[in-house]
Amino acid sequence: MLARGSGPEQRTRLALQWRQISWITCWITLYAVEALPACPFSCKCDSRSLEVDCSGLGLTMVPPDLPAATRTLLLLNNKLSALPSWAFANLSSLQRLDLSNNFLDRLPRSIFGDLTNLTELQLRNNSIRTLDRDLLQHSPLLRHLDLSINGLAQLPPGLFDGLPALRSLSLRSNRLQNLDRLTFEPLASLQLLQVGDNPWECDCNLRDFKHWMEWFSYRGGRLDQLACTLPKELRGKDMRVVPMEMFNYCSQLEDENSSAGLDIPGPPCTKASPEPAKPKPGAEPEPEPSTACPQKQRYRPVSVRRAIGTVIIAGVVCGIVCIMMVVAAAYGCIYASLMAKYHRELKKRQPLMGDPEGEHEDQKQISSVA
Repeated sequence: MLARGSGPEQRTRLALQWRQISWITCWITLYAVEALPACPFSCKCDSRSLEVDCSGLGLTMVPPDLPAATRTLLLLNNKLSALPSWAFANLSSLQRLDLSNNFLDRLPRSIFGDLTNLTELQLRNNSIRTLDRDLLQHSPLLRHLDLSINGLAQLPPGLFDGLPALRSLSLRSNRLQNLDRLTFEPLASLQLLQVGDNPWECDCNLRDFKHWMEWFSYRGGRLDQLACTLPKELRGKDMRVVPMEMFNYCSQLEDENSSAGLDIPGPPCTKASPEPAKPKPGAEPEPEPSTACPQKQRYRPVSVRRAIGTVIIAGVVCGIVCIMMVVAAAYGCIYASLMAKYHRELKKRQPLMGDPEGEHEDQKQISSVA
């Protein structure tokens, strides 16, 4: 009886144990699935390098289900035209972000607010025209920034204030005409700056940046060619080789503007002089204020040809003067040697007793030689 009854009990125990093992297995599987980061649809994910590659998929928006532990995010060669401010929220571990070859025209102010560990940002070949001053203030570890092939016409002051670790910066192929020196002074670690293929106007607005470029090159920084577009005299020339004498008129303009600011404001100067008011009968006529418009001298930049011509003429004049001085010195030496030789011969021929007639003849010969 016991042997027969032991069969159903054993089966019941085995069934209970199997159920327990099944429940444990299900819980472990569910926990593992939740622990593993989910890869966005159609993207390629590398669990070792924590890289998410969503490039070349024709995306019009950033995938919302990006893993929070992502370190590299590639979104190049898509159709992104606008990004919300929360597009990269909670990606605090992101180190490299590539948004090149898209259609972005503007970036929200706080779009990179959570990317505190970002070291490389690629925004190449977009349509970005303006940048907010505080766009990169939350990425102090940024080392490489590429803003080339966009539509930037100016950089807001303070854009790079929070980037002490930035090493390379590319601003090639934009619409930049001048840059402010104060914008680049916080970049103490900068080693490479690319500013070529921009319509640079080499005028007074670019003078201070020229000083910064010379300092940057002096401390070992690498800089590509900054070719001038305007004025015509400097077209195609590198801004670094333009002599500082070309900007002498800038200080004159600054002095004129500063002195104009101290003048007492008066009535506007017009070409048509107002009609004088008729004096009242019995009252003495008051002197009329002068309404003549002062003619301000217009300062023009010195022509490169004129400057080169001045240098050549100065060199020729200095050369002629030097030659004349050498000739004069040679003539003086020859004359002195001849006179010394003559006096030696004169002493040899002069008798011990003085002869007045001989002295008279000697004086005539000396005057003839002179």
